[in-house]
Amino acid sequence: MAARIKNMTDGKPASLIFAFALPLMVGNVFQQLYTVVDTMVVGKALGVGALAALGAADWLNWMMLGIIQGFTQGFGILMAQEFGAGRHDRLRRAIGSSAVLSLGSSIVLLGIGQLLAHPALNLLKTPPEILPDTLLYLRIMYLGVPVVMAYNLLASILRSLGDGKTPLHAMIVAAVTNIALDLLFVLVFGLGIAGAAVATLIAQMISSLYCLYHIRKIEVLSLKPSDFWNKEKSLPLRLLMLGFPMAFQNAIISIGGMIVQFVVNGFGVIFIAGFTATNKLYGVLEVAATSYGYSMVTYAGQNLGAGRTDRIRRGVKAAVLIALLTSLLIALLMLFAGKGILGWFISGTPEEFEQTLRIAYYYLAVMSICLPVLYILHITRSAIQGMGNTVLPLVSGIAEFIMRAATAVFLPMVIGENGIFYAEIMAWTGATVILVISYFAVIRKTERMLNGV
Repeated sequence: MAARIKNMTDGKPASLIFAFALPLMVGNVFQQLYTVVDTMVVGKALGVGALAALGAADWLNWMMLGIIQGFTQGFGILMAQEFGAGRHDRLRRAIGSSAVLSLGSSIVLLGIGQLLAHPALNLLKTPPEILPDTLLYLRIMYLGVPVVMAYNLLASILRSLGDGKTPLHAMIVAAVTNIALDLLFVLVFGLGIAGAAVATLIAQMISSLYCLYHIRKIEVLSLKPSDFWNKEKSLPLRLLMLGFPMAFQNAIISIGGMIVQFVVNGFGVIFIAGFTATNKLYGVLEVAATSYGYSMVTYAGQNLGAGRTDRIRRGVKAAVLIALLTSLLIALLMLFAGKGILGWFISGTPEEFEQTLRIAYYYLAVMSICLPVLYILHITRSAIQGMGNTVLPLVSGIAEFIMRAATAVFLPMVIGENGIFYAEIMAWTGATVILVISYFAVIRKTERMLNGV
């Protein structure tokens, strides 16, 4: 098990970053696979209305997931820094405090989610014909918040130690489980959209247990009760100062997405279904970007702990180049094969199929062409976060919210409903400009601090 732990303070940055990101990428592909299968099974077996219901829940579901990931990724920054500095006792205390904070926050988030799910859907003007299914799906997903929190925390612990392989194996197991349960619950048992939600949560639980099993085999992570209830009262506050801005950033971004969904809901069920089909491929478009991002957080965190800002600079340059090449390959794939892929999600009459596919492919083409911007966003944001600054990425998240919301509200008034497809592009662009400028400011400030200037 120790062979899976990777010290990223020595060796070629490009090789380390790519080697760390590759298993995460494959794991994310499997994670996206079961999201895609959810959509395929629901869209093909239950029709356009059910597909639209799934889409109407997207941003509210993503908001909860984003808050969870924000907290756990923030906690992972401190873990990576302590591991890079070789302070294993402090690493264990950081993990123990993170576990307590994660448990408490998951209970709070579960309650808030159940309380606000129905009012939020009404606020978004979810069409009455899909509201019951959308609400049922959300309620089930929100019940699983502690499970989702557990997986994300455990995966974050492993990634902070440079282990990208165990989360990959967990995702493969989860994907196979989810696909099998999707087919069983929806097609055999006839549980509808609720069956898809339950399948996803069971898969997440299995992936959590898989990660926990392997963490218990890592000697440096042999936790004692005092690691969970240690006397260092500043530690939970420090973890929250890293995690809360990232969670809040994701919440702000998702609110912008809800404004987009509000506008989309006004265009009717066919438009919602087409928009949803492409949104389910968003994760595929972004799959390598998020993997490079996780890699950069760990890489920057470990090298900051070792005082190696020169390696952070070299790593960012290498990661940007790799990310740009990857985004171009994915964009070309989607432009040439996108219509065929989208067709897997869509059913209905020939007229409904053609209308839905036309909407979905237009949106997919717009995002694919602008994909390099999104990849630069992930690299620079993750490098800044790995260096311990989660406030500037929050500022970029606010810019992303403003650009996404303003474009969604005003551009359709000018060029019609197709204007909504440019909300994502404007959001990426606004955030990326801020993040690129912020990265150079943070790295220079960090170098001055380490040099005592």
